[in-house]
Amino acid sequence: MAKKPPESVEAYLAALPEDRREALEAVRKTILKSVPKKIEEGIQYGMIGYYVPHRVYPNGYHCDPSQPLPYIGLASQKNYMSLYLMCLYIHPAWKDAFESSYRATGKRMDIGACCVRFKKLEDLPLDVVGKTIQGISVDDYIAYYEANLKSQRKASKKTKKAKKG
Repeated sequence: MAKKPPESVEAYLAALPEDRREALEAVRKTILKSVPKKIEEGIQYGMIGYYVPHRVYPNGYHCDPSQPLPYIGLASQKNYMSLYLMCLYIHPAWKDAFESSYRATGKRMDIGACCVRFKKLEDLPLDVVGKTIQGISVDDYIAYYEANLKSQRKASKKTKKAKKG
């Protein structure tokens, strides 16, 4: 039987061991201080989510239009904590700038396709995270999101056409 997702951010945090809760609360504080005003916080995909609500972007997330467009996710995993920066990884220059700023701190960087993994709060440069988030407007994020969708759809059509031909 699948584990029921928490009903609120507070419930998510309350269910964590103290060290994880304290770390995620500190990251959460940085995110809340840094995200554009149009972004909302809640539970999305079983974790703390920051998203562009349907009232701002009615299309929602292309993978599941009933979901608002994800912007950032924050989660406690089995062996680490994760900060999912969807708002960052949609634009190569944003990602490169973040990674460069991260490396400049001297902290060990553990980055996946769309996430930053960290075992303790000290591993994550919160100032870099905050400044990066502040530099990405909702309007720019939506524009790059839609441009990426359009290019993916074109590529998919070309692939289908090539397979038929």
